[in-house]
Amino acid sequence: MTALPSSGSRPGGPPSGAARRLLLVHAHPDDETINNGATMARYAAEGARVTLVTCTLGEQGEVIPPPLAHLAGEALGEHRRAELDAAMRALGVTDHRFLGAAGRHRDSGMMGLPDNEAPHSFWGAELDAAAADLVGVVREVRPQVLVTYDPDGGYGHPDHIQAHRVAMRALDLAADPGFRAELGDPWTISKVYWNRVPRSVAEEAFARLDEVLDELPFPARAAVGDVPGVVDDTVVTTEIDGTGFAAAKAAAMRAHATQIEVAEPWFALSNGLAQPLFTVEYYELVRGERTGARETDLFAGLTDGDGVGAGTAAAAAGAGVAGRGGAGEAGGTSGAGEAPGATGITGTTGTGKHGNSRDIGNRHNGEEVR
Repeated sequence: MTALPSSGSRPGGPPSGAARRLLLVHAHPDDETINNGATMARYAAEGARVTLVTCTLGEQGEVIPPPLAHLAGEALGEHRRAELDAAMRALGVTDHRFLGAAGRHRDSGMMGLPDNEAPHSFWGAELDAAAADLVGVVREVRPQVLVTYDPDGGYGHPDHIQAHRVAMRALDLAADPGFRAELGDPWTISKVYWNRVPRSVAEEAFARLDEVLDELPFPARAAVGDVPGVVDDTVVTTEIDGTGFAAAKAAAMRAHATQIEVAEPWFALSNGLAQPLFTVEYYELVRGERTGARETDLFAGLTDGDGVGAGTAAAAAGAGVAGRGGAGEAGGTSGAGEAPGATGITGTTGTGKHGNSRDIGNRHNGEEVR
């Protein structure tokens, strides 16, 4: 793939160090590491405040290690919560929370299964109520950048789709001075990204995988089409080079031992199919100002004054849209108190971890980003 020039930033340069605030919204423990682990580790190491909001405990995940096969439901959820704590330590992230509170929203399972309609399933959550929990986090943390899934959730899992919906709804509600003043002063996030993987990158990685597959502890490999968020290269606006944090990402993936088996630089989910462990992670800018070239920094084009508080939120809401379409409880070592109350996806497959959902379920690829 031909590299595009890096983008510049507005006069004054992008915010640096602690002035940078990045919010990521994910469906289950492990999604954050597979999708954005290198990005999170890099920005945390550079001194940015990295905040992760996870929407469920992943109670419906399939367990890989035989000694842990007895874990299910609540027991698995609590175990995965501990895995998430360990993964965040590996990435150097100290602010991680669950949407509303740990266990408030349950893993919904694959699209079309009875778990979708179970009490407290995230898929069945009332949108504005769930978004309000995230609004509290947005107004507390005041991030300039938000990362989440595309409208399809990367591969059609209901919790990923719902995480997208909640994140995008909270984005608008947080900026609305008329919405829930008790949750804090309005805040407009300057830039919004969806996880992506350029098709050429995926194809090149799988070609390399074919050369070494016989040496790996996996019986077969996934297909390029199994990787969520794979798009034409022209859709990708941003790439974050996290190769210097490959070890941190691999360690965080190993921390999610019930869900991931790592044979660096490859890994497999519960289906046992090998796939690349990406350490350059890719995104599509869908809201915010694009400078015209492929970015190499999620904060490109921003200055220390970016991000909009009360009084100017309405004006910012109409600012440049780049792209198409469309927590409360602090976890583990969170440095923030309790708030009021799916890269692209870099390598998860549509089979195994959550079953095969590529051809089932609701699709929302035409959703408009306002």
